[in-house]
Amino acid sequence: MAQRALLPWLTLAALLAAAYVFNPSADRHRDKIKQAVAERSQVEKLLGVGHLTAFASRYHSLGLASYTTVNDKLSSVGVLGMVFVAD
Repeated sequence: MAQRALLPWLTLAALLAAAYVFNPSADRHRDKIKQAVAERSQVEKLLGVGHLTAFASRYHSLGLASYTTVNDKLSSVGVLGMVFVAD
């Protein structure tokens, strides 16, 4: 019976540990931003807009998740090794 009560806590601890370990780095955010801009427009890819946006981004880590901003606007969010770019 005690094992059943402990299982949700162990699962939560494992999930939090995984989120901390797999928190994406600043480089992963920047690479994903470059890739997303290049996929959005061939002209922007040719002009290097993705590189400029990635260079201007500021990385913020919350320990379990991370995000980048450009001109105080959310650019990307990362958690558990995945990075999502805002449009």
